[in-house]
Amino acid sequence: MSDINGSNKLKQDIINKAKEMGANIIGFASVDRWDEFKETSPEYFPQNIWPETKSIIVLGIQIFLPMLETTPSIVYSELYNTTNRLLDETAYKLANYLNTLGHRAFYFPRDGYGDISILVKKPAAAFSHVLAGKYAGLGTIGYNHTLLTKEFGPRVRLVSVLTDAVIEPDELLNKDLCIKCEMCKRCCPASVYTTTETLIANMDKKKCAEYHSKLKDAYAYPCGVCIKVCPIGEDRKIYGNNAKKYLNEKQALATCEGIEEYAGWIHARNHGSKEVKSE
Repeated sequence: MSDINGSNKLKQDIINKAKEMGANIIGFASVDRWDEFKETSPEYFPQNIWPETKSIIVLGIQIFLPMLETTPSIVYSELYNTTNRLLDETAYKLANYLNTLGHRAFYFPRDGYGDISILVKKPAAAFSHVLAGKYAGLGTIGYNHTLLTKEFGPRVRLVSVLTDAVIEPDELLNKDLCIKCEMCKRCCPASVYTTTETLIANMDKKKCAEYHSKLKDAYAYPCGVCIKVCPIGEDRKIYGNNAKKYLNEKQALATCEGIEEYAGWIHARNHGSKEVKSE
């Protein structure tokens, strides 16, 4: 009983600490789930990356929808960079906190690649925070390959802490959050999604990375359209969901008909970055 109480206290202490440092959502997974589901090759299992791993703690920080909606722009680019910095700092401090309690721990960086040009040639990272988030009960994987959460849909950035502490895992979500509306497919500026039959789309990851490389050269990286248009997430209760505006954007900008509705987005795109032409 004392071991159970001690584990529960550690878990609650970690939750409190992470939220104090700015994490919006936090979940816990056991390494057993990678073996159980086998949704990736064994070399990507956390226990094979660091054999001492017993638990994975996944932290998420929200992406503000009004800033995301301006994409591609310096406004969204700066938001992306800020959330990345906060994630790594929060994960670092949490791993350090676990060290002070006598547990071995470290964080796996939220992206895990040096430059987008690397993903063009090698479109895979060493560790999937999306899978970790799923196994930590934070959400389910959607058509666009992102983790969909109840709180923010896919508008959340993730990072993981690997530790030898044994922590009770959170329950998995038993129902897919993705409603397969295919808004991400219809609005994708690079047309990277190629199927309609499966819940998770076949995706041309190289083509996606090439488009991101183009945005990086324009100082308007990353894209984010697939998470911008997704209707899932309680953040929609605050910001709303104008699907018609998303779907009509390309035509409106091409013909300048009804362009007033997009004036704020255009304004953000016209400052601080180069012009990005449609594919």
